[in-house]
Amino acid sequence: MSAEHYPEIPQLTAEEIKRRNARSRALGLFLGALVILFFVVTIAKLGGNVLNRPL
Repeated sequence: MSAEHYPEIPQLTAEEIKRRNARSRALGLFLGALVILFFVVTIAKLGGNVLNRPL
C-alpha cells in the first residue's frame, strides 16, 4: 500500500498538547481514586474480622 491512502497526521499545537496532558492526568487521578474507593468499600463491607480467618 502506498502512503497516499493514509490521512495526513495532524500537527498539534503546544496548547493542544498541554490540554491533552491535563486531561490524561485528570483521568488518571479519577481512575486511581475510583480504585481506592472500591477497595475501601470492599474492606468496609467485609469487616474487620476478615483477617482472623483460618488459613
